[in-house]
Amino acid sequence: MRAVVQRVSSASVVVDGVTVGAIDEPGLLVLVGVTHTDTPAEAARLAAKLWGLRILSGEKSCSDIGAPLLVVSQFTLYGDARKGRRPTWQAAAPGPVAEPLVEAVCTGLRELGAQVETGVFGADMKVTLTNDGPITLVLEI
Repeated sequence: MRAVVQRVSSASVVVDGVTVGAIDEPGLLVLVGVTHTDTPAEAARLAAKLWGLRILSGEKSCSDIGAPLLVVSQFTLYGDARKGRRPTWQAAAPGPVAEPLVEAVCTGLRELGAQVETGVFGADMKVTLTNDGPITLVLEI
């Protein structure tokens, strides 16, 4: 699994003009990509890593201060543009494989005590954020 994690002051996801997920306080925006070989165990590891990642103000984690997370599925994280000008998506897992694993990350976070907002898997989403820092990390699990 691959995740792009951004420390944000606020973030939201809109689908068809409707806000489907939002955090209005400092927390993390997490874009999650899944490849063919990912497993539920890796989803659980990613959830634990996100919950304990110390990148919030004062080197705090979401678990330290109860900060919210907005998790958005992002198959394009496995795009490959090394050849030509058009990326390939061959490394991205298909929806029936990826969707349950993205949901497993959200479930794992909630089981740890996190407040989790989400986008809509497979939808055309408009993501708005106020990056804080800016701090952006790429995680590979």
